[in-house]
Amino acid sequence: MTASATRTARIGVDIGGTFTDLVMIEGDGRLYHAKVPSTPAAPEEAVIAGISDLVRDSGISVADVREIVHGTTVGSNTLLQKVGARAGLITTAGFRDVLEIGRLRTPNMFDLQWDKPVPLIPRRYRLEAQERIAADGTVITPLDEASVVAAAAALVEAGVESIAICFLNSYRNPVHEQRAEELIRARFPKVQVTTSVSVLPEAKEYERTSTTVVNAYVGPVLAAYLERLQTGIKRLGVNAPLLVSNSNGALASAETACEKPVFFISSGRAAGAVGGARLGEALAQENLVIFDMGGTTASATLVNGGELSRVSEYEFRAGISTPSRFIKAGGYMMSVPTVDVAEVGSGAGSIAALDSAGLIRVGPVSAGADPGPVCYGLGGDQPTVTDANLVLGYLPEELAGGARHLDKAASAAAIAARLGDALGLEAEDAAYGIREVVNANMARAIRAVTVERGVDPRDFTLVAIGGSGPVHAAAIASLLSMDKLLIPATPGVFTAMGMLSGDIERYFTAPIGRVVEDVDLARLAEATEDLRRQAIANLREEGIPEEAMELLPEANMRFRGQEMSLAIPFAEPFDPARVREDFLETYRSIYSYVSSDAVEVVGIRMTGRGLRQGRLDFRKLSAPDHEEAGPVSQRKVYFGKDAGWIETPVYDRTRSPRRLTGPVVLESNDSTVVVPPDATVERDDFLNLHIRLS
Repeated sequence: MTASATRTARIGVDIGGTFTDLVMIEGDGRLYHAKVPSTPAAPEEAVIAGISDLVRDSGISVADVREIVHGTTVGSNTLLQKVGARAGLITTAGFRDVLEIGRLRTPNMFDLQWDKPVPLIPRRYRLEAQERIAADGTVITPLDEASVVAAAAALVEAGVESIAICFLNSYRNPVHEQRAEELIRARFPKVQVTTSVSVLPEAKEYERTSTTVVNAYVGPVLAAYLERLQTGIKRLGVNAPLLVSNSNGALASAETACEKPVFFISSGRAAGAVGGARLGEALAQENLVIFDMGGTTASATLVNGGELSRVSEYEFRAGISTPSRFIKAGGYMMSVPTVDVAEVGSGAGSIAALDSAGLIRVGPVSAGADPGPVCYGLGGDQPTVTDANLVLGYLPEELAGGARHLDKAASAAAIAARLGDALGLEAEDAAYGIREVVNANMARAIRAVTVERGVDPRDFTLVAIGGSGPVHAAAIASLLSMDKLLIPATPGVFTAMGMLSGDIERYFTAPIGRVVEDVDLARLAEATEDLRRQAIANLREEGIPEEAMELLPEANMRFRGQEMSLAIPFAEPFDPARVREDFLETYRSIYSYVSSDAVEVVGIRMTGRGLRQGRLDFRKLSAPDHEEAGPVSQRKVYFGKDAGWIETPVYDRTRSPRRLTGPVVLESNDSTVVVPPDATVERDDFLNLHIRLS
């Protein structure tokens, strides 16, 4: 037997707007990572190139790769750029305009210029069928099958490739939707069909319709991408299964992602949050803010008392995007489990320009990987955050281990021409202005998951990940009066590592719709058991043995008359008094008060979790060999008007001393860490950095 025959490896892949990050972990805990430029026109090409690089550099055989775990921005980019499939909707007569009516709310009460998001399906592609089911599930008007076929035929004639079906009260009785699906699949087998009962069998017509429509809109695009990716992986000789990270930070098969893409819209960013929570667990740190800054966006997530913050719905919107319980109607609603992430369109590739008032604005438009920042020399002519950081000395003149050379003079010239001259500023002052604006934007995201949740960020440690997170982390922490920072060993590819630490998860729901004291306990027990059977069956299909399964029931609860509900875990048998008290306690912790109104159980949800045997455990990583060395170079770094330019030592991060005092810059091939003056930085045995600000 050869040495390579005994080796096994798993690969995590995260596609960003600028770089595609890959991490490979061997069975003994050894890590390899790569960072390659993203290929936006065909994202799978960067993934395949990165896997080839990893396999070559590690010396492992492609046959020894046991699993590939993937996070993708294809779903979110499809919504952001409005490049999804031409989709149609068939709904109950009289409910054609549910998407436009929405919740009758605005995200900003006094914004008279606000426009509703344009529906993903134009009105001409939203057609009606004759049928009606009552709120209790009884059939009022039988399904007119001819009207379903006629509507589908009209949509196909118009070039529609994906059809969403959402009938009134179908969550109570799915027979009409199921029959409509059978009719359409029989007549038009090439058309993708999504029923609301297969995606979200829950009350609330707008939320259910919107979630189903997003699934139909994104489905063909994501399915085509995953098919191309799987074909490319097999062409390399890798026969490992492909798992995809979902919006809740868990994993599912590529086949599941194709069937229910709405669960995978926030695929990559949630994995970084899960990885941060798992790293905190390994280091016995329970209160963390996970800050992730890539090339296009930056996001923030809260870990409070060791628990990662999660919610049961999410709105995708431009600008600041957050599952806030207070800001609604600004984007496309998806009622799916998701990590509670606040995201802003401010990344290293965000373009800086002057607005109509002559002030600096940064993002949300990004230069991406093509043409990229000016310093890349690939045709970009608009200054970005990366250009500003390069001019200020925060970045080296080569990125990703020499894969990309940066032109500092070109960056300075572009900043001066586009911003400095108009503002009467030198290039360095304009560059620092760009950095200050983008830092303020990113601090907003952190406030959205802390201050707006009634949490004081000063009690938390800021975990900085992403290729650009450690460059800005100290400055952002200072804005928020946070004094503790944690930089993981490989921050630039940490999201890909987070995917390797995830578990398989599937979600199943059933409606209840009763005041908690009036719940029919026998019916609830029967529904819970049915969901349990579904979860077990689906996890078996994912290859999970029963001894590795966890089944987690939750009740979605609210005060009578409220729109929103909270997910409350419960033990079986269901105890109404206990669950009611748990709801009140959770509600008070979020909103600081409780109502005297009756409490309703809207429905129950069963999460089926498959514990993966090969899951990455940060406590079992092989400690890398570490030989301390002095600075590899020095360069001037600009730390603001008060401190000015300071001659700053630059260290190879993998060989830096255990303790240093700022200012100092630590470089590696995946990221750069900036430590400001008077701050201290300590390295632990696994190359994680612990920074304390003065």
